[in-house]
Amino acid sequence: MGDVRVPKRIAAVIINSLKGGVVPRVGLPYITVGREREIQALLHDLELVADGGASFRFLVGRYGAGKSFLLQTIRTHAMGNDFVVADADLSPKRRLQGGQGQGLATYRELVRNLSTKTRPEGGALQLVLDRWVAALREQPDAEAALAAQLSPIQELVCGFDFTQVLRLYYQASLEGNDDARAGVVKWLRGEFRTKTEARTELGVNACITDDTWYEYLKLFARFLVGAGYKGLVVLIDELVNLYKIPNATSRQYNYEKILTMYNDTLQGKAHHLGIIMGGTPQSIEDRRRGVFSYEALRSRLTQGRFASAGLADMLAPVIHLEPLTYEELLVLIEKLADIHAGYFGYERTLTEEHLVGFLKAEFGRVGADTHLTPREVIRDFIELLDILCQNPGADVDALLKTDAFSGAVSAPAVAAGAQDVDDAYAEFTI
Repeated sequence: MGDVRVPKRIAAVIINSLKGGVVPRVGLPYITVGREREIQALLHDLELVADGGASFRFLVGRYGAGKSFLLQTIRTHAMGNDFVVADADLSPKRRLQGGQGQGLATYRELVRNLSTKTRPEGGALQLVLDRWVAALREQPDAEAALAAQLSPIQELVCGFDFTQVLRLYYQASLEGNDDARAGVVKWLRGEFRTKTEARTELGVNACITDDTWYEYLKLFARFLVGAGYKGLVVLIDELVNLYKIPNATSRQYNYEKILTMYNDTLQGKAHHLGIIMGGTPQSIEDRRRGVFSYEALRSRLTQGRFASAGLADMLAPVIHLEPLTYEELLVLIEKLADIHAGYFGYERTLTEEHLVGFLKAEFGRVGADTHLTPREVIRDFIELLDILCQNPGADVDALLKTDAFSGAVSAPAVAAGAQDVDDAYAEFTI
């Protein structure tokens, strides 16, 4: 960490979030290590979006491998570079498509979490609209500027209703009509249940529905550029919730929606829009229930025959997260040790030998090479730091040799022909 001081408020969020196994929404630059290739690939996508293009990526990794962390890192980068970011985790009540409004629930979550550099915690919709109105009012001919901005959007699918609502907001801002402005914000959040309700309150004969919400996301992306931003980045995590849908037809409808998004972004039908989805290998690659069960997606996303471990194609639509190296984990736990000491106000006593000893103990367990994830390492390490903080006299070396941290010891080989096996297991061979 060197001389970098982490503010106590941010240090508290980092430590409490990581100990609870979740990704903090602030302070990520203090603890980001590795993932240079993945971050570089996704930053390249942001440049494409800023230039008026669109991008679509899947981030694939096991639970705790760092998908959500990488998504939050890109979220921070994007907001810092004047993008608007919307993120949502899928759940049984939030899908991409559903017969009971699950798609609209996802849209509402995305808009609720709309974030900008000045409003990183979400809820930035009204801020964005007010900034847009303020920029228009600075123009010599505001009405002409308004028409020039909205005319191209009006030609798109659902564009007429969208631009009508924006005009209402602009007019209400000029007149100081807060009720009308609040009604437009409610409409853009997808909170009108029926067209009749929208017509009564706003005079608009449409509302955002389960079938049209994605079209409005594309319109939002176009509108945001006129509001002074570089584009819209949509982050959707926990794709495993689509994999878990019990009804095969419902699953296929959801995968069909992913296909629509994928085609739109890669064929140039969407502009200034970047979409990143995170899921486990099973939720993507399972041929029976995963994304690959939808043949049109499988044929587009399957890895080519030249890619292999260590030679991954970072420009492919699917990015597989490789495990962090020992060196990267060492840097990470050193940063965490410094943050913990700074937050609780004690002098750090853990030496580099102690940190190396901790990692050796973690990776000494059976199957650790393939199954140990950064989440588990971080959680164990913060637990160790908490114990040492509360028990200043505790011996670190002794702690690392306890059962909690000791690796599995292989039993001495049984001499050939020796009967050291219980009769109940005599038929089992390993």
